[in-house]
Order: sequence, then C-alpha cells, then structure tokens
Amino acid sequence: MNADVIIKNAWVFQTPTRSFVKQNVAIKGNKFYYISAADIDDLSAKTIEAENQYLIPGLIDIHMHIESSMTTPTIFSETVLRYGVTTIVADAHEMANVFGLEGLKEFMAAKTTLDIFHAIPSSVPSTTPELETTGGIIGLPEVEQLLQDPRVICLGEAMNFKGIAYEPDSLIAQIIDLCKGMRPTMPMEGHIPKIYDRELADFLYSGISSDHTHQFPEHLLDKIQAGLFIQFQNKSITPENMAVIRDNNLYDFACLITDDVMADDLLQGHLNENLKKAVSAGLPIEQAIYMTTYTPARRMSLLDRGMIAPGRVADFILLDNLEDFSIAQVYKDGQKVFEKGEPFVYPQVIEEFPQAYQQSVKCRLLTADDLVLKVETDKVQVRCNVIQKQVIGTFTERVTKEIAVVEGILQTESENLGHLLVMERYGKNGNIAHALMEQPLKHKGAIATTWAHDHHNLMVMGNDSTSILVAQQALLALQGGYVVVHDGKVVATCPLPIGGILSQAPVEELGADLQQVRLAMQQLGYENMNEIMSFSTLSLPVSPAIKVTDKGMMDTKSQTFYPLVFPEDGVLHATTH
Repeated sequence: MNADVIIKNAWVFQTPTRSFVKQNVAIKGNKFYYISAADIDDLSAKTIEAENQYLIPGLIDIHMHIESSMTTPTIFSETVLRYGVTTIVADAHEMANVFGLEGLKEFMAAKTTLDIFHAIPSSVPSTTPELETTGGIIGLPEVEQLLQDPRVICLGEAMNFKGIAYEPDSLIAQIIDLCKGMRPTMPMEGHIPKIYDRELADFLYSGISSDHTHQFPEHLLDKIQAGLFIQFQNKSITPENMAVIRDNNLYDFACLITDDVMADDLLQGHLNENLKKAVSAGLPIEQAIYMTTYTPARRMSLLDRGMIAPGRVADFILLDNLEDFSIAQVYKDGQKVFEKGEPFVYPQVIEEFPQAYQQSVKCRLLTADDLVLKVETDKVQVRCNVIQKQVIGTFTERVTKEIAVVEGILQTESENLGHLLVMERYGKNGNIAHALMEQPLKHKGAIATTWAHDHHNLMVMGNDSTSILVAQQALLALQGGYVVVHDGKVVATCPLPIGGILSQAPVEELGADLQQVRLAMQQLGYENMNEIMSFSTLSLPVSPAIKVTDKGMMDTKSQTFYPLVFPEDGVLHATTH
C-alpha cells in the first residue's frame, strides 16, 4: 500500500451523512489515501491506535482578522493549531488601513504551519478618504495586483452600504466590478448589519453573498432565503439563531467563524470554542462539525480539504470525546503539530517588520486647551448630540442631552458624560474630532487606544481632563496599544508597537496585558460583554448607528456628520483641526 501513516479503529466523521463510523485511515504524504472499515496493514507505515477516539477534519475559519488577536501570523499560527484550527481565510484590513498594500504584503510573506489564505481588504478605508483618514488605501491598482495572487481567494467584507447599493461610481462599487471581471466566481463577503428587505436586495444585487455581522432570529430565515450565506460569530451563536438553522435544516447555508478573538481570549481557545458554544446553544455536534469544516471549505472553493476522504489534505483532529470536544492530537498535512499535555513551544523564527513600523504614531501631545469645548451662545444650556453605547454588542445610538454652558464653556465633566476624541495619527492633517458619550464610565478616568477600527487613529475617552491627558501621553510613549487611567494614574497598559495594532510578545504575556486592560476598564465602570471591541468600534463608521472618525461624529447609514451642538442653540468653536 505504501502508506506513511495508518490510523486504526477511529470513529471517523462521515461528511455526507454527518455521522461517525468506526474505520481505519491511511495517509500518504500530506493527503488521506484510503479509508475502510476493513483492516489496513502496511508494515512500513507509522501506526496510530485511535480506539475510542473521534477523527474529524481540521477546523476551517473563513472569516477572521489575525490583527484582532493583536499578534502576528507566525505566533497566531502556532497558537491556534493546538485548538484544531488548520486553515483560515484572513482579511488583514487592519494592517492595510495602517500600512496599505505594503503592510498587507508583509503579512502575506509570513511563513506559517497553518494554511493562511487571504481576502482582499475591500474597505481601506471602510468608507471614503473624505470621511476618515487612514495610513493606507487599497484602490483599483492594489486590488488588481492582489487578484493575481493565488493565495487570495475572496473579496473581504465590503462594508460601505451606501457606496455598494446606491453609488455605482464609488470606489467599492468599482472594486466589486473589477473582481467580477477578473475572478467571476470568487466569493465576495459582506458586512450587512441591520439591512433588510428592499435595502438588502439593493446591496445583494452587487454580487455580495455573505454576512457575518450580528444576526437576529426574526430576520435570519429571510436573509438566507434572499441568498445570503451566514457566518455566525460568537455573539450570534444564540439558542434562538441555532434553532432557526436546526429547525429549517439550513446547515449548508451557514458556518461558524470567529471574526475577532482578542489576545486574552486566544489563551482559552479559538474556533473550537465557538463550535462548543453552538452545541450548547442547541446545534447537534455533528452539524457543528460540518459547519466548521465542510461548509466553510465549500463556500471558499477549498475543495481539497474539509472532509476525511481520499485525495483531501490530511488536516485532522483526534478527539478523546465529543461531549466536551476534548482535543487529544492535531495533525497538519499528515504531521502531528499538537498533543495534549505538551507545553506550547514559542516559534523560533518570527516575522521581521521594517523598523518604521514601530514608529508609526505621529500626532502631537494633547493640551488642556484641546479639551475645552467653547460654545458661542446666549443660552445657559444647549442641546447636544450624544453617543449612547450598548451593553451587548457594538451598536450605538444617538441621543439628545441638554448640557450646561458656563462662561462660554460646555460643562461636560459635570453632566455624567465622557469626552471622546479621535486624533489623526499618520502625520497627514492633524485632525482632532470631538464627541460626547452618555455615562460611559462610573469612576473618574480615561481609556486610550490606537487599536481603533478600522482607521486606527488615536482615540481617547474620559470624564476627567487630567486623566485624558495622561492616557494620551502614555499611549504616545508606547507608540500604540491600549492605556487605562484611573483618577490621573495609569493602571493598565497593553503595548502594540507594530503599527499601533500588533505585538510580537509571547501570546501569554500579550494576553495577560490585555486582560489587565479589560479588568481596569471594568473597574472604571465601562460596561459591555466585550469591553475591548466595544470601545475600539466607537470609531468604526460602518457599524450602526453613530460613530466617530477624525473628521467628526457620523450617522453611519447616511454617512453624514452630526454637529456636537445643535446649530440653532449655538456654535461650537472646537474644530476637527
């Protein structure tokens, strides 16, 4: 037979029937060769006795951002292999927003054991240069280059609803047309939050056919019937959503993905954790395996993997049991890359980024004068547009508040408000945008970050001027990352010196730093199921409903800016420059 490895007596996952059958599996080179219930003998082959173990394909995550783990591809690869993840499709639009095509190529050059395919970052910037300033832009020439690379297998999440649905001459519409012309069968991924009915049809007419944003059970079946392939991230894996999939037998029309896994969460798991959550939410384990292996492979035309069958890549997991998805071993290309009980080995060789990538935060120190919001008015109170964040998810709402004015100064610190600033950090225009938030903190302090989706400008928010200044100064000294200040004192930091978004520190150290940031945010009273992502997306101008860029406070659907102070009440003299 001339096999290299024979696995005996495993309960092998049968993709077509979504069941387990006791079989023997032969591997030749990096591919499955022969699978049979009959005994397979080859004296020259290595034999693995898998009695009472379950053999399933390696997990495939087709929508994710390595940068969300704040680490680099090499470190990320070795970290997630132990969780059974053997293939990913990475959309490195964070790296591209900071460094453009050059940064994306640096990412793609990384040598990894994990198979990394790539999505074209379609939203760099996520809206337009008129609405936000980024370090790089991915335009038509860059997309044309990327379309010629075989590692690029889809168009990454297209976010600009208005540009896609109603502006045929917009950059994103032109990018979609270019992709359809050069790669007509390539999947095109969408970012479609709270878009339904006719507006959804207008969006899908472009050719985009997937959505990974927050899903709601009352709309889920309608979205799938409209032709959308649904990718469930963690917050959408609910009993109600899983019931829609289960009760309507929609397993071929959806998959499980991660989208974003923070560095501290990465210490606990990756796509395997979402699989387990889906099972806890009512999805049969066999279907959860199907939706993390075969369904995503087929969506991305990765037809050489995703099932245990002759000629398919020998990426697989041996489980001790199904109940808790206990991973005993992980194999990539037929080679063992993880065994339970073995210590994690930090990669010996990691990427070398240009030195300039560690000096990329170029904005001035804030002063106390920058925080004074002067209003020309004869009123003692003025109406202001204020951002209200939610406790679950990353959506925000616009609310109106009456705020006192004393001697021409808006009294933000006495009104249970947070003062949010976004500073352009690429040395292009020096923009500073101001916004207000409704009771984001319960104690005196500030939070600052350069990990601000997706433009990654410098963002700082606080309810105390001294704390805001201290936080911004500390963040500049780190050349990016996260900083939390309580009553004027720095209490937690997470340095991200590579482009202000990444670190090459050991993932355990990075995760511990981020966990301290998360705890410090909680202690300040910042409430959300994911504090880091909630804060970081306050600057994401494609996420409902009101967000802030360096150009101002934006209605993300209409892509128009709100004034901080209602014009009929007064004129605000704090500007975005």
